[in-house]
Amino acid sequence: MKQISTVCPRDCYDTCSLIVTIGDEEEVLSVEGDPRNPVTQGFACPRGAKDQARLYKNRVEAPVIRQGKGFERVDWEEALDVSAQKLGGILEEYGPEAVLFLDYAGNTGLLTGAFPRRLWNSIGATQTDRALCCESGHEGLALHYGNSHGITPTELREQKLIVFWGFNAAVSSPHIWSLAQQARRSQGARIVVIDPRKSRTAKKADLWIQPRCGSDVGLVYGLINYLIQNDCVNLEFVEKWTSGFEHLKEEAGKWTPDRVERVTGVSWELVKRLGDAYGQSTPSATMIGIGLQKSAQGADQVRAVSFIPALLGLHRGFFYSNGRAFFVDEAFISGRTLTKKSPKIVEQVALSELVKNGKFKFIYISGMNPAVTLPNAHFFREGLWREDIFVIVHETHWTKTTQYADVVLSAPTYLEKEDLVIPWSHNFVQYSARAIAPINDSRCEWWVMREFAKRLGLTENWLYENPWRAIELAHENAFEGGCFEELRLGKMLRLKMKPKDCYPTSSGKIEFYSTRAEKMGLKPLPTQVSLYVGEEQFVLLTSATPKYTHTQFQEVYGPIPPVVTINPQDAEKLNFQAGDEVMLANERGHVQMNVVVSNTVPEGVVWCPRLSEGLAGEPQNGLMSSVPQSIGSGPRFNSTKVTIQILTE
Repeated sequence: MKQISTVCPRDCYDTCSLIVTIGDEEEVLSVEGDPRNPVTQGFACPRGAKDQARLYKNRVEAPVIRQGKGFERVDWEEALDVSAQKLGGILEEYGPEAVLFLDYAGNTGLLTGAFPRRLWNSIGATQTDRALCCESGHEGLALHYGNSHGITPTELREQKLIVFWGFNAAVSSPHIWSLAQQARRSQGARIVVIDPRKSRTAKKADLWIQPRCGSDVGLVYGLINYLIQNDCVNLEFVEKWTSGFEHLKEEAGKWTPDRVERVTGVSWELVKRLGDAYGQSTPSATMIGIGLQKSAQGADQVRAVSFIPALLGLHRGFFYSNGRAFFVDEAFISGRTLTKKSPKIVEQVALSELVKNGKFKFIYISGMNPAVTLPNAHFFREGLWREDIFVIVHETHWTKTTQYADVVLSAPTYLEKEDLVIPWSHNFVQYSARAIAPINDSRCEWWVMREFAKRLGLTENWLYENPWRAIELAHENAFEGGCFEELRLGKMLRLKMKPKDCYPTSSGKIEFYSTRAEKMGLKPLPTQVSLYVGEEQFVLLTSATPKYTHTQFQEVYGPIPPVVTINPQDAEKLNFQAGDEVMLANERGHVQMNVVVSNTVPEGVVWCPRLSEGLAGEPQNGLMSSVPQSIGSGPRFNSTKVTIQILTE
């Protein structure tokens, strides 16, 4: 036996360092957390621990080409020749705007995701703004702070108060949750959770506050009013490091206790308890969940919450994402700065209608399962079936999206190739070694990119650059200590981060009243716009569950459960029983689910595991609006409204 050190590349807060144990027959025996990484701390989540099992299940074994209703296995030469010929013909007849490269964060390795984009940047293909997950939060924070980075997970050990705002860390980030628990044990830190749903994290909190869905801006303003009125604001810090405080103070002053209670459903007594916790506990960390900004007012909610630590005198005392704090030249890796072409960028959230309407003639999909994950997913599926669209999917496993492809190319998993993964919460980085040779006839993403380039007759030298040389050049000024050569030899390094007290705004300060927003025609301060819910309607919330990363791991754990959780009072009113089959519906579609009755959701709200499909295979995201947010063009998933009715036999 032997052990290999590598890194999990999934779209996850924790970016775990892993130790893979290899047997005498070169088979993977186990995947465990690496204790060298201060965030991973030697344990793996339920997904990473099952990578050994997932490696051998439901794999795309080799390239295939559609023949009628099925697929025929072919060799790589034929698959690439057919695909490149089709791409070349479309480029010649329709131009690069008719070609869509659609990727996301199924694997965040630089050689898997960023480097292969050189092909698509070279030909000027249409790409998306990649705003499906977290862009609205990034843009919202940038309006006031200039960028979006904040504290790192390892700083949690030093905190006296940790507030998880719209962040179910016990499920979505078990390693961050572990660090918070360590602070509770060693520092006596209090843990507060703010979430409409009684999540696993809320159940373990010292204080749980349950605002109405979409009322977080009003809750923040009420809290700020309390902090101001009770002299909890660090006025010296505010004077030196911020601008626009008078505007913020004026707005917060409008949020009286009665108004806060009426809008948010939170008692003023709980607001006071939260204010006292912030005012009396220093230092504190405000952990802003990605899910908080997946709603109609998501960007505003993140903007508002981020004000709290600044008022307390903390430089970036929040956490949202640190992926944009590092000095890694991703634009060079992807070739964006190596070409004069400016690809057309379309909104990822609004993509389904474009595909359905035949906007593109050629779609290449990698690192994503968009037939399930995009809003209005049924429109996207309809579009993929169009006879005038040629679809290629490069994928490790068979997914819903591969079912719609004309060509499926087999990809290796992260255990079968080398790479470098840049975290987006912490700054510990290491070389991701290949644990075993590919168990199937697969090829990595950058190799496929290069083969396409050859067949298209592309001659730019940077398309054929040694990928590790490109990665090295992109990290010339990236590390706190050590060098790229040491990284390749297996040393764990730390990425340099932009300083917390640097604010690239027009004033050089934290701008409570955003001048950039004003110039863009946006509200300079966050605005509370309550979610209107009609009679017989419910707000549908969705979020992660422990066993799945988006749609991954259904090979191991089975399908994501097609269930909807409803409050006991609502179930009684509707005469629903646990296990009943019901239909969730709105103007966009319907999904059939089994009922779970639980007080973990309030009246008027239902919850489903994220990205589950209905009992008849309907996409949950077929219920979701594909109208992007005005800030950051992110999704509105958690502002979805549905009706529910029982299915009769």
